[in-house]
Amino acid sequence: MTNGVITDAGFKPSGQIQFGVFFQGVNSGTIWKSEQSGSQTDFESFRRVAQTAERGLFAAFFLGEGLRLREHLGRPHELDVAGRPDAQTMLAALAAVTSKIGLVATQNTTYNDPADLAHRLSTLDLLSGGRAAWNIVTTDNAWTGANFRRGGYLDHADRYVHAEAFVRTAKRIWDAWDGSGSPSGGSWGRVRHEGQHYTIDVTPRLPRSAQYRPVLFQAGDSPEGRDFAARQSDVIFSAHPKLDDAVQFRKDLIARTAAAGRGPNELQVMPASEFILGATDTEAAEKKEWVRGLQIGPQQAIAYLEQFWGRELSEFDPDGPLPEIDPVVEETSETRGSGFHGAKARQLADQWRAEAKEKGQSIRQFVTSRTARIDSTFTGSYSSVADQLAEYARVGAVDGFNISPWLIPSGLDDIVNHLVPELQERGVYPTEYRGSTLREHLGLPVPSRPGGAGDLAIEAAAAVGSGR
Repeated sequence: MTNGVITDAGFKPSGQIQFGVFFQGVNSGTIWKSEQSGSQTDFESFRRVAQTAERGLFAAFFLGEGLRLREHLGRPHELDVAGRPDAQTMLAALAAVTSKIGLVATQNTTYNDPADLAHRLSTLDLLSGGRAAWNIVTTDNAWTGANFRRGGYLDHADRYVHAEAFVRTAKRIWDAWDGSGSPSGGSWGRVRHEGQHYTIDVTPRLPRSAQYRPVLFQAGDSPEGRDFAARQSDVIFSAHPKLDDAVQFRKDLIARTAAAGRGPNELQVMPASEFILGATDTEAAEKKEWVRGLQIGPQQAIAYLEQFWGRELSEFDPDGPLPEIDPVVEETSETRGSGFHGAKARQLADQWRAEAKEKGQSIRQFVTSRTARIDSTFTGSYSSVADQLAEYARVGAVDGFNISPWLIPSGLDDIVNHLVPELQERGVYPTEYRGSTLREHLGLPVPSRPGGAGDLAIEAAAAVGSGR
């Protein structure tokens, strides 16, 4: 770094900040029990969030998706987001009521087929005028897979190897259009793949969109996930929003993209974040306390412990001490959701009781401290938060932030109405969309098509990988 600016391997900070909105699936951060809360399944909630984001010149509307409902003591968990319309169906509907904002569908490589998914994504991309993106996820557990004919067929260690074969096959399908980029005046190549888990022989059915092919997002933070993103993705949806951590994450990705033979600016970084804002820092701090109180009420606090204890705890006072009884499970399962999966329940109970006693915390206070997204939350006045974000832009720590609203559907209003103008005054946020496609909004280059149609048609399956 020179004067605090990242310069590793020729990286050039854009000096700009983009916003995306992350409409979450299962989570403990969205308030659903307030009079101001909307439905997580009604189209109106999605429409209002997407149109507000577009008014604020957000680059993308990012839709989370769960393939199975999180369970609570064997029943669907009703103190959370307990349902979600199909991502691509919802985004197709939103494409009709928006004109610029990108539309990001979370889609799983383990329980989809590459030719089918590539076709559905290219359909969304073509019909939206080049605004589609794919958030690549690799969930592989048998509990989720029970909703699909393949169940738990994939070893966890193989999930990224399989995902890479899947993504490369999808890219070959999108590359198979032999044309100048217009929807007419071209032809299709033929794509074959034979691997461990699927075999395809497909001639694509659609020309490419105005942005060539969907933008690829990826959210894995493990070394394997980062390497996968460095090789295949356009944007990584990171868990590193605080400045020092974000700088180190960016430097790590620059090294990984170089190792993958890509340029230092080819992979963009957009951390997940929460914004709690006010006219003054004091007002914002008071609002934060109010938000946390609604995110973790008495019912949510007890339910949180029940996910680890594996039994009902309704007889305990949420404003009293943690239960002295031990959990009835040794280790939590994936039925409880990723935030609970694999926890050593008995060991955690001992640690948590000791920690809560030392800090003088009740059940509700302890759970609030455990679930508060401290590292991902920006709290302060519109002006002070804008100053913070301007520093991110200056050093090149991130390309933008994927904002998780704590209230649906009005959670973006103060960001769009007050924070965005502050950022625009500092010259670090767009004052208009750069073009009509998501690639243009993000400043991403149009991919180059490898070889000719014949090359794509006869590429050996071995070059793509075994599918494992």
